[in-house]
Amino acid sequence: MTRAETKERNRRALLEAAFHVVSRDGYRARLDEIAERAGLTTGAVYSLFGSKGGLVAALVTDYLRPHYEEIEQAIPADMDLLEAVEAFARYYRRSCDAPDALSGLSLQITLLDMALHDRELGSQLAASVRTQESRLVAMFTGRSHHGNTVTSHQAQRLITGLRAVFVGLTQGVLLGLADGADEQYFVDTARALASGTALIDEHSDAAR
Repeated sequence: MTRAETKERNRRALLEAAFHVVSRDGYRARLDEIAERAGLTTGAVYSLFGSKGGLVAALVTDYLRPHYEEIEQAIPADMDLLEAVEAFARYYRRSCDAPDALSGLSLQITLLDMALHDRELGSQLAASVRTQESRLVAMFTGRSHHGNTVTSHQAQRLITGLRAVFVGLTQGVLLGLADGADEQYFVDTARALASGTALIDEHSDAAR
């Protein structure tokens, strides 16, 4: 095995161990236990990730990456904005029925708790999420909408709103607090947001 292959193997082992320990213990998760579970030392954590915060931020990126890749596949480039928003909404609602939906929600709540207890870690987590969400902004930028082309700034505003709505609805569905929030409800809510004021941007010529 080459040095690069060994490094990647150790990286994957630490991320998998971190997922289990962090999901269970939250901000109380200990590096020595994560390292032991991975069959490595804490020195490997610092060598590969720099710190506990770096490891957790990498965990978030690793967890989110496949979801964003699936979203990109679910939203073809030739869709206009409202069609893309509808496909995005359908993807989000269907994810509520995935086998790992509850474990994903548990991890989200755990990470939020960690961010609240450690401001530096919170900043690292936010940066990790923003990096992934920039892919969504790029995906929605340039799409046609009522005769105009969606700008990057408009796409950012829209994604912020859609993510807030979808995260809240998803939590409601999984916790049994959103009766009737089926796939069409997600679609109708998302289209209403995209069709309303979310794209009004007084600083953008495209929105005038």
